[in-house]
Amino acid sequence: MGLKSAQKALFPLRSVSDVVRLFELELHREQPDLVLLSLVLGFVEHFLAVNRVLPTNVPGISFELAQGPENLTYFPVADLSIVGALHARFTAQIRGAVDLSLYPRPDGYSSRELVKKVSDVIWNSLSRSYFKDRAHIQSLFSFITGTKLDSSGVAFAVVGACQALGLYDVHLALSEDHAWVVFGKDGEQTAEVTWHGKGNEDRRGQTVNSGVAERSWLYLKGSYLCCTRQMEVAFMVCAINPSIDLHSDSLELLQLQQKLLWVLYDMHHLDRYPMALGNLADLEELEPTPGRPDPLFIYHQGINSAKQYYNNEHIYPYIYLASYHCRNKNVKEALEAWADSATVIQDYNYCREDEEIYKEFFDVANDVVPNLLKEVASLADSAEEKGASPSQTGGSALQDPECFAHLLRFYDGICKWEEGSPTPVLHVGWATFLVQSLSRFDGTVRQKITLVSRDLDANDDDDQGSEDPREGRRRGPRRESKPEEPPLAKKATERRRPSTTQRSDRPLTEKEEGLSSSSSPRPEGLVLTFQSEKMKGMKELLVAAKINSSAIKLQLTAQSQVQLKKQKVSAPRTYALSFLKRPRKSL
Repeated sequence: MGLKSAQKALFPLRSVSDVVRLFELELHREQPDLVLLSLVLGFVEHFLAVNRVLPTNVPGISFELAQGPENLTYFPVADLSIVGALHARFTAQIRGAVDLSLYPRPDGYSSRELVKKVSDVIWNSLSRSYFKDRAHIQSLFSFITGTKLDSSGVAFAVVGACQALGLYDVHLALSEDHAWVVFGKDGEQTAEVTWHGKGNEDRRGQTVNSGVAERSWLYLKGSYLCCTRQMEVAFMVCAINPSIDLHSDSLELLQLQQKLLWVLYDMHHLDRYPMALGNLADLEELEPTPGRPDPLFIYHQGINSAKQYYNNEHIYPYIYLASYHCRNKNVKEALEAWADSATVIQDYNYCREDEEIYKEFFDVANDVVPNLLKEVASLADSAEEKGASPSQTGGSALQDPECFAHLLRFYDGICKWEEGSPTPVLHVGWATFLVQSLSRFDGTVRQKITLVSRDLDANDDDDQGSEDPREGRRRGPRRESKPEEPPLAKKATERRRPSTTQRSDRPLTEKEEGLSSSSSPRPEGLVLTFQSEKMKGMKELLVAAKINSSAIKLQLTAQSQVQLKKQKVSAPRTYALSFLKRPRKSL
């Protein structure tokens, strides 16, 4: 079965607008042709970002000349003869290698053996040796013309191959750093179809249940995306890599990606895709579209999507927002978003395959935040020399106890993440930059916060002990350690977290948490409740008039007091999926 007449009528594709029209046509169909769309995007990306030299000796390849906003631009013409031949080659390869008569499909659903067979066909078609995290090898164009795919590209190719075979129950599943497939009735079964990290060990055909059970970030504790066909189209759009080299991007590819994401946005196919919303917001920050929501609104849409559909278990929506505020020097808002991201990660176990998010937090704690606070301090000093007020240059952030509270909440989440995990998180490198960041805040500012330790009562222990797979790590309902004002007498009761799989959006009041009896005086000003044992042990050190760097370093790098038995984990991996976050040139 080849291309339909309605699809053929749109060719040749001579511009960004032509490609957008093709996507609009496919998105209105129940089964968008994933193979066709991926081939088109890969073709365009290849000639705009990989091989930008105009070929004069390749038959059938031509470029359309157009007047850009500043100069002439060239767009590769996707001719029907080329795209159709690539499409036919892929479908013939898959159908020739998979004999569906050998794999019974009870009730019309695919079996694990059949899904494994399709993944074998894709896997065995790849080149034996190539650099697997290189750029621009995520599309089926790369698979057909170069037999190369990255990790996420292999998972997508399996889904595209299943669609070509008529296996419509097989769909893509996505976490924030990995991809696999779901199949069967209501997508209730899962199967690994690709690798993760630098190791190429064969886990294909296995379920992801063990990764979910060990509470690793890689599998999001089960709160991953189960894609529809339209969300799979959104995935391939997010996978567009506009980078020509380390210092420049293709403006045409950026424009194409932005317009396609808006098409998907308007059709509500991004409502359950927080990462795609963050990608769109980044593009809008670079080049705003007239009449569209501003980036900040879209970033918050991504956060709300994660809260509504995924139990607020996703990290990157907060990272996107924090990076935006950091680039715009909104210090308080950036620190708050980073603290929120750490509040989410504290519910996970850190496993060796979570190295990508570890590197994200490590860079924030040991590079981005120290440099941001250093810049703020320098601006404040310059303003003081010139007689200006600190608030005019952003120096007031270092005089704001809420900023300090957000910084502490960030480290509290990281420390809590480490507790009970099979792999340690913190080392002396973290401690050095923690001390540096703390010292940016004057003692009088730090002493405006009341630090509280939470001790769980025995009832919580009895109720929750059997439900937590990490036994003694956290017993009782999770609560966030956000800075809070003392509750008013008539304040409405705040929402409790109903189960261990849901997180409340704000901390509970002291009255609800039982931190103090009715006769105990309530602390005044900001109150920050620590969750982690390490931060509880540093309460006095953090608000002391003078920072005791040696004591803080010893406390932060000490072995966690609540670490229990270690679990078996696989070898370390550092592979990052290119579709997850578009590389920024700078903050």
